[in-house]
Parts: sequence; structure tokens; C-alpha cells
Amino acid sequence: MSDYPGVGKTIEAADHQTNYLEEGSGKPLFLLHGSGPGVSAWTNWAGVMPELAKQFRVLAPDIAGFGFTEFKPGNKYDMKLWVRHLVGILDTLGIEKASFVGNSFGGALAIGLASFAPERVDRLVLLGTPAGEFEQTPGLRSAHEYEPSMENMERIMRLFPYDQTIITQEMVRTRYEASARPGAQEALRQLIAKPNPDGPTILKGFPEAVLKKITAPTLILHGREDFVVPLQCGLLLGQSIPKAEMHIFGQCGHWVQTEHRQRFLELVRNFCG
Repeated sequence: MSDYPGVGKTIEAADHQTNYLEEGSGKPLFLLHGSGPGVSAWTNWAGVMPELAKQFRVLAPDIAGFGFTEFKPGNKYDMKLWVRHLVGILDTLGIEKASFVGNSFGGALAIGLASFAPERVDRLVLLGTPAGEFEQTPGLRSAHEYEPSMENMERIMRLFPYDQTIITQEMVRTRYEASARPGAQEALRQLIAKPNPDGPTILKGFPEAVLKKITAPTLILHGREDFVVPLQCGLLLGQSIPKAEMHIFGQCGHWVQTEHRQRFLELVRNFCG
């Protein structure tokens, strides 16, 4: 897969061979991807990296176990490991402090970093980020149940945006090909919550008590029609983080950076610049 556009530079961080993309110069801005079949930094951020790179040094890593970064079956993958991995990336690249834009799982990771190593965080931008307790949605459940095929990938992807026309066959094919790599889905099933076979599955993001201790200025972006990570999570973030401002996008699902691309770019440039 070396010719795949999602394969960029490689460094070692937290004992993982780590794939990351880098573009531009200036203040460092990290883009942290979500979770799901075929997900990687490239699939989440390729549409906005070139524009952000006009103003920032943009870095988009594949977090340990995801994308084209190493997965070690014997490891326990949890927030502590992912934060340690992200700190390792910062240390290896010689970056003391940066701003972080996190989508879904990536937003939770950004909160984790801001909680455990606040001195490394300048500003946070959280998109469709889980928080508090909420019921596992069909979109999140589908990631665990997915079996690689074009049809299944398209079915999952259609759970994410409000406007179905943004999903192209090229998007589906790219995500499917990444998800079909040997061992990719088996690894993903170890990284995300297993659905409860009897009744609803309750997921737990960072609680209000943790959110209230975040010191970094934080911009929260959430789609009103986000049926993957419900709007209640974004509202909890906005009500709890002391230096928070929030934008709710109407006619928008889980992919703010794609569904409202221009407004997303304006907000991130102004807030992190």
C-alpha cells in the first residue's frame, strides 16, 4: 500500500511505527482522526489539509492501531496508551506545544491529552466528540459489525452525513480498500466497544468532572443531525469546559469538516491562528 495517498512519513512513537502526514509551515496544528472501518488521517482530513497548510504546519497522524500505524495484538489499547502515543509523536517531532483538531474519537483523544498533559495543548477544536454517558448509536455499532465489502462500506458511510449526495463511489472505494487490508477489521474490533447483544450498549466518554478541569480554550463544532455521536455530547462539552465556545450546524451530520467545509476552515483558522 506504499502508493496509497494515506501513507506518509514514518516515525517511532510509544514503541509503534507511526504513519503521519505533514504539510505547510507555521504554528503546529494536529488533526486527529475518528474511528471506524477504513479510517485514517488521510480519509478524515485530505479535504481540508491543503487549505489549513497555507497558515499552519499541519500534522495528521494515524493513532496507534488505526490506519497505517502499527497494531500490536498483545497490547491493551485504551486512552492511556493513545495519549502516550500522541505525546510520543510530539516528543519525536520536537514539538513542545500545539493546537489539536479532533474528530469523534480524535476529539476524545484531544480531551485526554488536555487532561493528562495540559502543558502540551494550546487550543482544542472538538468535532462530533463523545462525552458523558450515551447509548451506542447504529453508526458506532456498525463499525464493530462491519465485514469488508463495497456494499457494506457504503451502507455504513450513509449513516454519517446529513446530505447523502456528498458520498461518492471514490470515497467508498478508498475506505473499503483500507478496511480490507489483512487484519484491519480484526484490529478495529479490539479498539472499539463491542455491542451488547441484549439491550442497549451504554458508552462512556469523559465525564463532566474531567471536562471542567480543561484549561485550554476550546471550540466545539457539532452537527444538529449527528446520529453517530448525539448532539447531547456536544452540549455537555459546551456547558462543562470553562473556556468553551460552541457552534451547532443545522442540516449537518457527523462530518462537519466535509459537510460544512468552508465554515469549518474559517472557524479553525480564526480560532487557532
